[in-house]
Amino acid sequence: MSFQVFNSLTRKLEPFRTLEPGVARMYNCGPTVYNRPHVGNYRAFLFADTLRRWLEYRGYRVEQVMNITDVGHLTDDGDEGEDKLEKQAKKEKLDPWEISRKVAAQFFADLKALGVRPARVYPKASDHIPEMVEIIEGLLAKGHAYETGGNVYFDVKSFPSYGKLSGNKVEELDAGARIAVREDKRNPEDFALWKSDPAHIMKWATRFGPHGFPGWHIECSAMARKHLGDRLDIHTGGEDNIFPHHECEIAQTESFTGQPFATFWMHSKFLQVDGGKMSKSLGNVYTLDDVAAKGYQPRQLRFALIRGHYRAPLNFTWDAMKDAASSLENLDDLVVRLRRAAKDAEGDAARGLDLVAAARVTFEEGMDDDLNVSRALPGLSALRALVLEGKLGRDAAAKALEFVTAANGVLGCISVEEELLAADIEALIEKRQAARKAKDFKESDRIRDELLAKGIVLEDTPKGVVWRKK
Repeated sequence: MSFQVFNSLTRKLEPFRTLEPGVARMYNCGPTVYNRPHVGNYRAFLFADTLRRWLEYRGYRVEQVMNITDVGHLTDDGDEGEDKLEKQAKKEKLDPWEISRKVAAQFFADLKALGVRPARVYPKASDHIPEMVEIIEGLLAKGHAYETGGNVYFDVKSFPSYGKLSGNKVEELDAGARIAVREDKRNPEDFALWKSDPAHIMKWATRFGPHGFPGWHIECSAMARKHLGDRLDIHTGGEDNIFPHHECEIAQTESFTGQPFATFWMHSKFLQVDGGKMSKSLGNVYTLDDVAAKGYQPRQLRFALIRGHYRAPLNFTWDAMKDAASSLENLDDLVVRLRRAAKDAEGDAARGLDLVAAARVTFEEGMDDDLNVSRALPGLSALRALVLEGKLGRDAAAKALEFVTAANGVLGCISVEEELLAADIEALIEKRQAARKAKDFKESDRIRDELLAKGIVLEDTPKGVVWRKK
């Protein structure tokens, strides 16, 4: 089975292909750094990381770019409202540049904690003003844009296929609903490429005027083109990016280059919290710090956010986190048992090799089915059942351990490294063994509970005690 992905552009599953064999050029819409990203944002970012990891598992070199929006994203996601950075800067009484630096640093720290592989580059919008101006000038020259009062707008009616991603037709768009009517626009649906505002703090002097700033949509087009070229293999984002952001990206980029922008468009579903939307008023906008305060590790959050299909609804609750942590503990336990079986299993060393191969097929077929992690995971669960039942010989256990390690290269959350115990923990285990030998089971149980409180789980086997981290 080849890797199949659901293309938001064609609304169907398609075999994955790239413009250049073996190379996947991928652009991911990153954060607007006005406030620390929350668990809902991380669903989209972890989806992008899982996609990148699966492509690498399949042998692709992934040229990944994720932007940092530090200017121009207005509060209505269109041409009206305040700049999100400047609004937050006023609230915190800080310079917007300082806000963007602080939040970007938090974002990168969170990515590292979540085990996200670094993109090749994280371009900032404010560093790419010349590239934006170049595209705007080209659109003006080709008749796809127009100037009025220091603003530059894209003429949507100059691009007949506008709406091909979202399904919105220009003639059906309600001018008073999603798009505010402005007298300086030719058409209510036209969107800003460049805005003029003397009061805007973050501004640049160009031939359009002394105090302008870019529209949100033009930023991604310019950064994608600068770092990946005129054509992409994949463009990702959350489902809220489909319209207007990605629709506008397509219109302006394809009007400028005369070529298709991205072959595949992939979008993750919103994350619900407690069955509804996240809201500051409800107190359910959770960051990594909130997750840690509840006693959960970042890798457990990662597992909770990726184990459902990225296009399926996912409800974040603390009960769901508890279940994810328990399931991940079982996968950690699988690694410990496989490592032990690879050393100690008796009898036919090759026993179960066919079962391990079948488990790998289950995992790979699930991932090839549009990154269906929930379909892939039973391949790992099957291995745990096999090793618990003693159906794997030494060679099969070693092969299974090799496979689980490779699978974790995609999942990024299983504890696969062999760990050494601290001297005080080893001493406690030896003390417990001595208590058991002396038949002092009360003391033995007390030490066992003490070790459990320290995150060490013991298991008594015919060959002695074995341990794993909880």
